[in-house]
Amino acid sequence: MAICRQSVVFCIVAGSLSFAAFSAQAENRIDRQLPDAPELAAYGSYEVGTRPIDLTNPDQLNVLALDASTEAPDPLPTYDRTLTVQMWYPAFPGASGSKALRAFLRDGTTEVDLFGQATLWAAPVLNAGPFPLVIISHGYPGNRFLLSHLAENIASKGYIVAAIDHLDSTYRTQAAFGSTLRNRSLDQLFVLNEMARLNGESGHFLEGLVDADNSAVVGYSMGGYGALISAGGGVTAASVAFPFSPPFGTLGIHLSGSDAHNALPDSRIKTAIAFAPWGRNFNFFDENTLKGIKIPMLFVAGSQDDVSLYEGGVRSIWEEASNVDRALLTFDNANHNAAAPYPAPEESFAFNATLGFAPYGHYADAVWDTTRMNNIAQHFSTAWLDYHLKNDADKSSYFDLIPNANDGVYAVDDDGEFSDEHTYWKGFENRSAKGLRLEWLRSQ
Repeated sequence: MAICRQSVVFCIVAGSLSFAAFSAQAENRIDRQLPDAPELAAYGSYEVGTRPIDLTNPDQLNVLALDASTEAPDPLPTYDRTLTVQMWYPAFPGASGSKALRAFLRDGTTEVDLFGQATLWAAPVLNAGPFPLVIISHGYPGNRFLLSHLAENIASKGYIVAAIDHLDSTYRTQAAFGSTLRNRSLDQLFVLNEMARLNGESGHFLEGLVDADNSAVVGYSMGGYGALISAGGGVTAASVAFPFSPPFGTLGIHLSGSDAHNALPDSRIKTAIAFAPWGRNFNFFDENTLKGIKIPMLFVAGSQDDVSLYEGGVRSIWEEASNVDRALLTFDNANHNAAAPYPAPEESFAFNATLGFAPYGHYADAVWDTTRMNNIAQHFSTAWLDYHLKNDADKSSYFDLIPNANDGVYAVDDDGEFSDEHTYWKGFENRSAKGLRLEWLRSQ
């Protein structure tokens, strides 16, 4: 054990300086592939470009300007809602430039560099599109980079990915929860419309690249809440009046059975993937409202989720979305961060006085290695999206699995071919599919 012979204050400062020097040299990778990563986690054949764009949705309800202690103003206040959206897209080969994404940590003040395979401002690939669109929606709070490991991975396989910074819901703009409750699905649908518009805009880098008619929504936590609404799952009447819902019944735009909500889902959205979707745990959804979901969905959850809950939460959503085919991928003993966030940056390891905890816990899981979970998410997301957006029927076989991976038998014959006894999960190496469950429910 090292003994510090200087003053206690000096020891603390020196330790802090050492950590700061270590952090300054950190290379926070979002693109790691473990040796036992499942088959479809591997990057695709396209090089990847990335860049931010700003999109403004005019005349939106200004939830933050509403005061529940007064009478409802007439008219209700509005504002122009500007969203920063990070695009990932197949890039022209050989692009040079920075691969560092500058992102904020959970405290909203500490900036870090994230490194992947995407090149900033790379020119898009020529004469290969249009590509299916995937809209990614982070949690509360979060930012557009939180699922960046997944964004650039699927972009390399021939997708356009639009990851949203949801105003009032990012680390730097976090505000009243009611704004997130109302705006999350609206933001997703607005970005869908903007992607369709930019695809047809002469001279825009997205011109001719985006097949918005063939889209998916991927959401984590509150992003998953929004994905449920965008998929057709309306909220309950009780939730519209909850104290933390937006005032004056303005969440009613998502009320199950309302005219506004009956128009969903948008026919261009073919499927959705929801990581740890929030809402059933607070009865924002119930068995009747979840029957409104009209597109196939993949749910991803940790069995020990203490935010959205598993039993009475994500698993109940999966069970009650009874009018569609849906799958549930469970990471046994994982918590709320199962598979969605990128690996915790090294700068997040230190205690943060503003937060009162180390930001590390916002990204990591106590049981599962984050990179392993990310690779598994990349594998199943690829199979799911290819099947539903590219009509790749062969990808369905990656879901034709024995439900509990621990029960799988890895068996080969003398020639090294899988024998009749082989029931191990397709795409997984021997002993690598542990602690996972994949369950199906079919539409009724």
